Amino acid sequence: MAFGRGKASKVDDNSSSSSSSSNTMDDAGGGGASASSTASWIMNNELFNFVLMNTNEIKYMCMVGYTFLHGCKVFKKLESPDYSTSFKFIQMMLACTGGGILVPIFLNTIPVPLAIDAYPIAILFSFGVHTYFPVVREVAELSTIFKALLIVFYETIRAYVVTLFVGVAATTITASQFSFPIFGPVICGTIGGCGGAFLPFDKGLDPLKNGLPPPVFSAFVGAAFFHFFTHYANDVADYLHELNFKDGSDIAPAKSPIIGTLITDILKYYATEMGKVFVVVWFIGYAFYKNEILFHKKVSTVVTTAAVPSSLLPSPSSSKTKSKGKGKGKSVKTEKKE
Repeated sequence: MAFGRGKASKVDDNSSSSSSSSNTMDDAGGGGASASSTASWIMNNELFNFVLMNTNEIKYMCMVGYTFLHGCKVFKKLESPDYSTSFKFIQMMLACTGGGILVPIFLNTIPVPLAIDAYPIAILFSFGVHTYFPVVREVAELSTIFKALLIVFYETIRAYVVTLFVGVAATTITASQFSFPIFGPVICGTIGGCGGAFLPFDKGLDPLKNGLPPPVFSAFVGAAFFHFFTHYANDVADYLHELNFKDGSDIAPAKSPIIGTLITDILKYYATEMGKVFVVVWFIGYAFYKNEILFHKKVSTVVTTAAVPSSLLPSPSSSKTKSKGKGKGKSVKTEKKE
Protein backbone atom coordinates (compact mmCIF):
# COMPACT_ATOMS: atom_id res chain seq x y z
CA MET A 1 0.00 0.00 0.00
CA ALA A 2 2.88 2.32 0.67
CA PHE A 3 5.42 1.05 -1.76
CA GLY A 4 7.14 3.17 -4.36
CA ARG A 5 10.38 4.81 -5.30
CA GLY A 6 11.89 8.25 -4.92
CA LYS A 7 11.66 10.78 -2.17
CA ALA A 8 7.89 10.59 -2.02
CA SER A 9 7.99 7.08 -0.60
CA LYS A 10 9.53 8.12 2.66
CA VAL A 11 7.27 5.84 4.64
CA ASP A 12 8.44 2.78 2.78
CA ASP A 13 12.11 3.77 2.87
CA ASN A 14 12.11 4.10 6.65
CA SER A 15 10.36 0.81 7.25
CA SER A 16 12.48 -1.20 4.86
CA SER A 17 15.70 -0.38 6.67
CA SER A 18 15.31 -3.38 8.94
CA SER A 19 14.71 -5.80 6.07
CA SER A 20 17.39 -4.41 3.77
CA SER A 21 20.14 -5.97 5.86
CA SER A 22 18.52 -9.40 5.54
CA ASN A 23 18.08 -9.05 1.79
CA THR A 24 21.72 -8.11 1.26
CA MET A 25 23.22 -10.68 3.54
CA ASP A 26 24.28 -12.84 0.61
CA ASP A 27 26.88 -10.21 -0.20
CA ALA A 28 28.15 -10.06 3.35
CA GLY A 29 30.61 -12.44 4.88
CA GLY A 30 30.64 -14.53 8.02
CA GLY A 31 27.22 -15.40 9.39
CA GLY A 32 25.43 -14.04 6.35
CA ALA A 33 26.99 -16.65 4.09
CA SER A 34 26.06 -19.51 6.39
CA ALA A 35 22.52 -18.18 6.74
CA SER A 36 22.23 -17.94 2.96
CA SER A 37 23.21 -21.57 2.50
CA THR A 38 21.04 -22.83 5.34
CA ALA A 39 17.76 -20.91 5.26
CA SER A 40 17.61 -18.97 2.00
CA TRP A 41 15.98 -21.88 0.16
CA ILE A 42 12.86 -21.37 2.27
CA MET A 43 12.48 -17.77 1.14
CA ASN A 44 13.33 -18.38 -2.54
CA ASN A 45 10.07 -19.81 -3.84
CA GLU A 46 7.02 -18.50 -5.69
CA LEU A 47 4.73 -18.61 -2.66
CA PHE A 48 6.96 -16.36 -0.59
CA ASN A 49 7.56 -14.10 -3.57
CA PHE A 50 3.82 -13.55 -3.88
CA VAL A 51 3.13 -13.18 -0.16
CA LEU A 52 6.01 -10.72 0.25
CA MET A 53 5.17 -8.98 -3.06
CA ASN A 54 8.76 -8.98 -4.24
CA THR A 55 7.89 -7.75 -7.75
CA ASN A 56 6.01 -4.68 -8.89
CA GLU A 57 3.66 -6.80 -10.98
CA ILE A 58 2.48 -8.69 -7.90
CA LYS A 59 2.11 -5.43 -5.99
CA TYR A 60 -0.04 -3.82 -8.65
CA MET A 61 -2.17 -6.94 -9.07
CA CYS A 62 -2.83 -7.13 -5.33
CA MET A 63 -3.50 -3.40 -5.23
CA VAL A 64 -6.18 -3.63 -7.92
CA GLY A 65 -7.81 -6.56 -6.11
CA TYR A 66 -7.67 -4.65 -2.84
CA THR A 67 -9.30 -1.52 -4.26
CA PHE A 68 -11.88 -3.54 -6.20
CA LEU A 69 -13.03 -5.43 -3.11
CA HIS A 70 -13.30 -2.15 -1.22
CA GLY A 71 -15.39 -0.85 -4.12
CA CYS A 72 -17.75 -3.81 -3.76
CA LYS A 73 -18.48 -2.74 -0.19
CA VAL A 74 -18.84 0.95 -1.05
CA PHE A 75 -21.11 0.49 -4.08
CA LYS A 76 -23.27 -1.99 -2.16
CA LYS A 77 -23.95 0.63 0.51
CA LEU A 78 -24.48 3.44 -2.02
CA GLU A 79 -26.84 1.72 -4.45
CA SER A 80 -29.35 4.57 -4.38
CA PRO A 81 -29.19 6.93 -7.41
CA ASP A 82 -29.31 9.87 -5.01
CA TYR A 83 -25.55 9.58 -4.47
CA SER A 84 -23.42 11.35 -7.05
CA THR A 85 -20.38 9.89 -8.77
CA SER A 86 -17.99 12.21 -6.96
CA PHE A 87 -19.47 11.22 -3.59
CA LYS A 88 -18.97 7.53 -4.36
CA PHE A 89 -15.41 8.13 -5.52
CA ILE A 90 -14.41 10.05 -2.37
CA GLN A 91 -16.03 7.38 -0.20
CA MET A 92 -14.08 4.71 -2.04
CA MET A 93 -10.85 6.72 -1.72
CA LEU A 94 -11.32 7.06 2.03
CA ALA A 95 -12.22 3.39 2.43
CA CYS A 96 -9.11 2.28 0.55
CA THR A 97 -6.62 4.70 2.10
CA GLY A 98 -8.06 5.41 5.55
CA GLY A 99 -5.18 3.78 7.41
CA GLY A 100 -2.66 5.24 5.01
CA ILE A 101 -4.00 8.72 5.84
CA LEU A 102 -4.33 8.52 9.62
CA VAL A 103 -1.11 6.73 10.58
CA PRO A 104 1.25 8.96 8.55
CA ILE A 105 -0.38 11.98 10.16
CA PHE A 106 0.31 10.46 13.59
CA LEU A 107 3.93 9.78 12.64
CA ASN A 108 4.45 13.14 10.90
CA THR A 109 4.97 11.72 7.42
CA ILE A 110 3.23 12.13 4.05
CA PRO A 111 -0.11 10.28 3.66
CA VAL A 112 -0.10 7.39 1.23
CA PRO A 113 -2.50 8.84 -1.41
CA LEU A 114 -0.26 11.89 -1.72
CA ALA A 115 3.06 10.05 -1.60
CA ILE A 116 2.38 7.23 -4.09
CA ASP A 117 0.78 7.89 -7.47
CA ALA A 118 0.12 4.22 -8.15
CA TYR A 119 -2.54 4.05 -5.48
CA PRO A 120 -4.94 6.68 -6.93
CA ILE A 121 -4.46 5.02 -10.33
CA ALA A 122 -5.58 1.66 -8.92
CA ILE A 123 -8.57 3.31 -7.24
CA LEU A 124 -9.55 5.04 -10.50
CA PHE A 125 -9.31 1.75 -12.38
CA SER A 126 -11.45 -0.14 -9.85
CA PHE A 127 -13.93 2.73 -9.66
CA GLY A 128 -14.32 2.65 -13.45
CA VAL A 129 -14.95 -1.09 -13.40
CA HIS A 130 -17.64 -0.70 -10.72
CA THR A 131 -19.26 2.20 -12.55
CA TYR A 132 -19.31 0.95 -16.14
CA PHE A 133 -19.10 -2.83 -15.64
CA PRO A 134 -21.21 -3.62 -12.55
CA VAL A 135 -21.58 -7.19 -13.75
CA VAL A 136 -18.06 -7.86 -12.44
CA ARG A 137 -19.24 -6.91 -8.97
CA GLU A 138 -22.17 -9.31 -9.33
CA VAL A 139 -19.79 -12.07 -10.36
CA ALA A 140 -17.74 -11.42 -7.23
CA GLU A 141 -20.86 -11.86 -5.12
CA LEU A 142 -21.92 -15.09 -6.84
CA SER A 143 -18.62 -16.83 -7.56
CA THR A 144 -16.87 -18.25 -4.52
CA ILE A 145 -13.62 -18.78 -6.42
CA PHE A 146 -13.47 -15.20 -7.67
CA LYS A 147 -14.30 -13.85 -4.23
CA ALA A 148 -11.63 -16.02 -2.63
CA LEU A 149 -9.07 -14.69 -5.13
CA LEU A 150 -10.04 -11.10 -4.31
CA ILE A 151 -9.74 -11.86 -0.60
CA VAL A 152 -6.21 -13.20 -1.13
CA PHE A 153 -5.21 -9.98 -2.92
CA TYR A 154 -7.01 -7.84 -0.35
CA GLU A 155 -5.52 -9.48 2.72
CA THR A 156 -2.01 -9.58 1.21
CA ILE A 157 -2.03 -5.81 0.75
CA ARG A 158 -3.60 -5.27 4.17
CA ALA A 159 -0.92 -7.40 5.85
CA TYR A 160 1.73 -5.40 4.00
CA VAL A 161 0.22 -2.18 5.33
CA VAL A 162 -0.04 -3.43 8.92
CA THR A 163 3.53 -4.71 9.04
CA LEU A 164 4.80 -1.59 7.29
CA PHE A 165 3.32 0.83 9.79
CA VAL A 166 4.35 -1.32 12.74
CA GLY A 167 7.95 -1.11 11.52
CA VAL A 168 7.77 2.62 10.86
CA ALA A 169 6.24 3.32 14.27
CA ALA A 170 8.78 1.11 16.03
CA THR A 171 11.63 3.18 14.56
CA THR A 172 9.89 6.56 14.94
CA ILE A 173 8.41 6.38 18.44
CA THR A 174 10.96 6.58 21.22
CA ALA A 175 10.86 4.22 24.19
CA SER A 176 9.31 5.53 27.40
CA GLN A 177 8.54 3.16 30.28
CA PHE A 178 10.03 0.10 28.61
CA SER A 179 13.15 -0.63 26.60
CA PHE A 180 11.19 -0.37 23.35
CA PRO A 181 7.81 1.19 22.39
CA ILE A 182 5.00 -1.31 22.95
CA PHE A 183 1.57 0.20 22.41
CA GLY A 184 2.43 2.82 19.80
CA PRO A 185 3.48 0.43 16.99
CA VAL A 186 0.59 -1.95 17.74
CA ILE A 187 -1.95 0.89 17.62
CA CYS A 188 -0.47 2.30 14.41
CA GLY A 189 -0.52 -1.13 12.77
CA THR A 190 -4.11 -1.72 13.85
CA ILE A 191 -5.29 1.63 12.50
CA GLY A 192 -3.36 1.02 9.31
CA GLY A 193 -5.32 -2.18 8.72
CA CYS A 194 -8.80 -0.83 9.46
CA GLY A 195 -8.63 2.98 9.42
CA GLY A 196 -10.93 3.30 6.43
CA ALA A 197 -13.88 2.10 8.48
CA PHE A 198 -13.77 5.28 10.60
CA LEU A 199 -13.58 7.78 7.70
CA PRO A 200 -15.10 10.28 7.20
CA PHE A 201 -14.85 11.43 10.81
CA ASP A 202 -18.59 12.04 11.18
CA LYS A 203 -18.96 8.28 11.75
CA GLY A 204 -17.30 8.52 15.14
CA LEU A 205 -17.26 5.13 16.86
CA ASP A 206 -20.33 3.82 15.03
CA PRO A 207 -18.34 0.93 13.46
CA LEU A 208 -17.73 -0.39 17.00
CA LYS A 209 -21.31 0.02 18.18
CA ASN A 210 -22.36 -3.57 17.45
CA GLY A 211 -19.07 -5.15 18.48
CA LEU A 212 -15.51 -5.38 17.23
CA PRO A 213 -15.51 -5.73 13.42
CA PRO A 214 -13.42 -8.59 11.97
CA PRO A 215 -10.91 -6.26 10.21
CA VAL A 216 -10.18 -4.48 13.48
CA PHE A 217 -9.65 -7.73 15.37
CA SER A 218 -7.44 -9.32 12.71
CA ALA A 219 -5.38 -6.13 12.32
CA PHE A 220 -4.81 -5.89 16.08
CA VAL A 221 -3.72 -9.52 16.39
CA GLY A 222 -1.46 -9.26 13.35
CA ALA A 223 0.14 -5.99 14.49
CA ALA A 224 0.79 -7.27 18.02
CA PHE A 225 2.24 -10.54 16.78
CA PHE A 226 4.51 -8.91 14.19
CA HIS A 227 5.78 -6.29 16.63
CA PHE A 228 6.80 -8.72 19.35
CA PHE A 229 7.96 -11.42 16.94
CA THR A 230 10.40 -9.13 15.12
CA HIS A 231 11.62 -7.56 18.37
CA TYR A 232 12.40 -10.80 20.21
CA ALA A 233 13.41 -12.94 17.22
CA ASN A 234 17.08 -12.00 17.49
CA ASP A 235 17.18 -12.81 21.23
CA VAL A 236 15.51 -16.17 20.66
CA ALA A 237 17.95 -16.91 17.82
CA ASP A 238 20.95 -16.18 20.07
CA TYR A 239 19.50 -18.39 22.80
CA LEU A 240 18.92 -21.28 20.39
CA HIS A 241 22.42 -20.79 18.98
CA GLU A 242 23.95 -21.16 22.44
CA LEU A 243 21.90 -24.29 23.10
CA ASN A 244 22.69 -25.76 19.71
CA PHE A 245 26.46 -25.48 20.03
CA LYS A 246 26.75 -26.11 23.74
CA ASP A 247 28.91 -29.16 24.49
CA GLY A 248 27.09 -31.98 26.23
CA SER A 249 23.71 -30.30 26.05
CA ASP A 250 20.62 -32.50 26.22
CA ILE A 251 18.36 -29.84 24.74
CA ALA A 252 16.43 -30.79 21.57
CA PRO A 253 18.23 -28.35 19.21
CA ALA A 254 21.57 -29.92 20.16
CA LYS A 255 20.30 -33.35 19.12
CA SER A 256 19.14 -32.03 15.74
CA PRO A 257 21.74 -29.43 14.66
CA ILE A 258 20.26 -29.04 11.15
CA ILE A 259 16.83 -28.06 12.45
CA GLY A 260 18.33 -26.00 15.23
CA THR A 261 20.59 -24.10 12.85
CA LEU A 262 17.75 -23.62 10.36
CA ILE A 263 15.40 -22.13 12.94
CA THR A 264 18.20 -19.97 14.34
CA ASP A 265 19.09 -18.58 10.92
CA ILE A 266 15.46 -17.88 10.07
CA LEU A 267 14.91 -15.98 13.30
CA LYS A 268 18.18 -14.10 13.02
CA TYR A 269 18.25 -13.14 9.35
CA TYR A 270 14.69 -13.57 8.05
CA ALA A 271 12.57 -12.56 11.04
CA THR A 272 10.89 -9.66 9.22
CA GLU A 273 10.00 -11.75 6.18
CA MET A 274 8.72 -14.69 8.24
CA GLY A 275 6.68 -12.34 10.40
CA LYS A 276 5.02 -10.91 7.29
CA VAL A 277 4.27 -14.40 6.01
CA PHE A 278 2.64 -15.36 9.30
CA VAL A 279 0.50 -12.21 9.27
CA VAL A 280 -0.63 -12.83 5.68
CA VAL A 281 -1.58 -16.42 6.48
CA TRP A 282 -3.51 -15.24 9.55
CA PHE A 283 -5.37 -12.55 7.61
CA ILE A 284 -6.34 -14.86 4.74
CA GLY A 285 -7.38 -17.73 7.01
CA TYR A 286 -9.47 -15.49 9.24
CA ALA A 287 -11.13 -13.82 6.22
CA PHE A 288 -11.96 -17.22 4.72
CA TYR A 289 -13.48 -18.26 8.03
CA LYS A 290 -15.62 -15.13 8.35
CA ASN A 291 -16.79 -15.42 4.73
CA GLU A 292 -17.44 -19.18 5.12
CA ILE A 293 -15.22 -20.09 2.17
CA LEU A 294 -13.14 -22.90 3.68
CA PHE A 295 -14.72 -23.36 7.10
CA HIS A 296 -18.46 -23.64 6.53
CA LYS A 297 -20.74 -23.27 9.50
CA LYS A 298 -23.14 -26.10 10.17
CA VAL A 299 -26.62 -25.28 8.92
CA SER A 300 -29.47 -26.76 10.90
CA THR A 301 -31.89 -28.88 8.82
CA VAL A 302 -34.68 -28.90 11.41
CA VAL A 303 -37.93 -27.65 9.86
CA THR A 304 -39.91 -25.45 12.20
CA THR A 305 -43.64 -24.90 12.03
CA ALA A 306 -43.07 -21.24 11.26
CA ALA A 307 -41.57 -22.15 7.90
CA VAL A 308 -44.50 -24.40 6.92
CA PRO A 309 -47.64 -22.71 5.53
CA SER A 310 -50.61 -22.86 7.82
CA SER A 311 -52.73 -24.40 5.05
CA LEU A 312 -50.52 -27.50 5.06
CA LEU A 313 -50.69 -28.00 8.82
CA PRO A 314 -53.43 -30.32 10.11
CA SER A 315 -56.08 -28.54 12.10
CA PRO A 316 -57.11 -29.85 15.52
CA SER A 317 -60.70 -30.36 14.38
CA SER A 318 -59.71 -32.60 11.45
CA SER A 319 -57.58 -34.77 13.69
CA LYS A 320 -60.49 -35.22 16.05
CA THR A 321 -62.86 -36.23 13.24
CA LYS A 322 -60.34 -38.74 11.91
CA SER A 323 -59.98 -40.29 15.32
CA LYS A 324 -63.74 -40.45 15.68
CA GLY A 325 -64.09 -41.99 12.22
CA LYS A 326 -61.60 -44.68 13.05
CA GLY A 327 -63.50 -45.46 16.21
CA LYS A 328 -66.81 -45.81 14.34
CA GLY A 329 -65.24 -48.04 11.70
CA LYS A 330 -63.99 -50.44 14.31
CA SER A 331 -67.38 -50.58 15.98
CA VAL A 332 -69.11 -51.46 12.66
CA LYS A 333 -66.69 -54.31 11.97
CA THR A 334 -67.24 -55.73 15.44
CA GLU A 335 -70.98 -55.54 14.93
CA LYS A 336 -70.76 -57.49 11.65
CA LYS A 337 -68.61 -60.15 13.24
CA GLU A 338 -71.08 -60.49 16.02
